[in-house]
Parts: sequence; C-alpha cells; structure tokens
Amino acid sequence: MFHLQGPQVLQMLEKSLRKSLPESLKVYGTIFHMNQGNPFKLKALVDKWPDFTTVVIRPQEEEMTDDFDHYTNTYQIYSKNPPNCQEFLGSSGVINWKQHLQIQSSQSSLNEVIQNLAAAELVKVKQEQGILYMLPKTASKLLPSLPEANNLPLKSGRRKVINEEMFKLSSMDVTHAALVNKFWHFGGNERSQRFIERCIRTFPTFCLLGPEGTLVSWSLMDQTGEIRMGGTLPEYRAKGLISYLMDVHSHALVKLDYPTYYHTLETNKIIQKMSHSLNHITMPCNWNQWHCVPL
Repeated sequence: MFHLQGPQVLQMLEKSLRKSLPESLKVYGTIFHMNQGNPFKLKALVDKWPDFTTVVIRPQEEEMTDDFDHYTNTYQIYSKNPPNCQEFLGSSGVINWKQHLQIQSSQSSLNEVIQNLAAAELVKVKQEQGILYMLPKTASKLLPSLPEANNLPLKSGRRKVINEEMFKLSSMDVTHAALVNKFWHFGGNERSQRFIERCIRTFPTFCLLGPEGTLVSWSLMDQTGEIRMGGTLPEYRAKGLISYLMDVHSHALVKLDYPTYYHTLETNKIIQKMSHSLNHITMPCNWNQWHCVPL
C-alpha cells in the first residue's frame, strides 16, 4: 500500500485517472478537489505506484473519530481490475470495517468484492444505485471519445424562466442546512446535518429565496465534486425552480473548470426529465453507494 502525498504526485494521479473516465469519475472528482486545497482533509491510497491498479480515497484517521458517522467515514474507490482488488481492499489500514461507513464508486462491478469483504468482516451492506449525468462542456473536455459528448450542443438547453420578482438568487448559509437535511434522501439526522453544513461552508452553493427571504430551493455539492443535494419545498414545486437553479449552479462550476456531474435515482423521473431538457449527458456507468454497518 502506498499513501500518495504532495501536489506533484497527486496531480499525476489525477491525470492518470482522467484516462479511465467515466468509470473513475467519483475518484477523479475527489482527487481534483484534493488538488484544489483538499478542504475535506482526504488521503489517497494505491496498491502500487506509479502503475497502480486500485485507488482508495478516504479521510485521514484524525477526521474519523465518530464510529457512527458514515457521512465522514466515506471511501471512494476505482479499480482497473475490480475482480482482483479484494486483497488490497482487505489490507490493514485501507478500510476500517469496524466503523459505520460508505463506499462510493462509478463501478457497479465492485459490488461482488465489497459484498465478499463485508461478509468476511461481519458487516451488513445496503447498495444504492443511480443514473450519472455530466454537463456537455465537461463531457466534451473530459470524454471527447464519448459519442454523446460530440453530438450535443456545448451549451445547455434553454433555461427555465422564473419569476425573479418573487424569487431571489443567492448563495447558501449554514443556517439553511436543517431544511436541506429534512428533504435529503440520505439525510434526516444530526450527522447528516453536520455534513451538509460542512459542504455549504466549503463549496460554491446556490439557492432561491422566496418572498419572505426564506429558502425555497437549493443546490450544493460534496467533497467528490458532485452536485449532490438539490431540492425545492413541496409548495414551490412544478415552477421550474430546481431546473433553473441546477443550470445556474452547473454553469458556475464549469466556469471554475470543475468536473461537473451529478446523479439521480432510477425512480426520480422529474430529475431525469430535467436532465434531458438541459441536454445533460447520461454516463454509460452508474453511480453507486454501499452503506456498511458492522453487525
């Protein structure tokens, strides 16, 4: 196992992972932000260097003090050879199976290995899958060989028109975290709220404030560079607010040269329809998350 440190080595890893997109997307996006200052204090582990086969991104040990905080205890994994990465992932110091944790990857092919390791470590696993989307400009830059990246206009579809007298565009404040937490599919508890607060403090955010100046729609990203949490209060839905906000947020990230992507669950037809209307590109691989709990 090699712990990669220093800007030059991490930039080499980022460049190498770029060649394996979109399967490496979750890890590539995380490494990209590690190279932008590493605000979440993460570290990169590889099985060998420079000719690595498997990469694991995880928090530094001093960040993982709460054994029940799977939002902090999150690992991103990419492997060039998923069937043969079990030995490395099972090595001491790679994954702390005694904690509640999450594993994220753009490779559903890792499922068998993760299930095998979890069974050996007496850990219960719940897998979630979603559809991965990328902005046309990001795809054109990072995935020029992807047919969809060349067959669509580089600008997004037409942005929704909203009532700008009623809704004010703004950045988010940490006081908004409680409301986001209430509606986030993966949230609803104190630990998820702390994670949301950290994301709001760390990364570019956008929201719409209603007539009373209160939060009605929001969009924010996580430590992997993914636009991860977006939503609208029920009473303000079907007005095109999240579509408008997603377009604003994603364009702002593209201007910063961030790899801009997001996911939605198979059941969320509304976001799928929005993604199609904005000409966002469906990736040929899935978004995957494994929630692991020691028995």
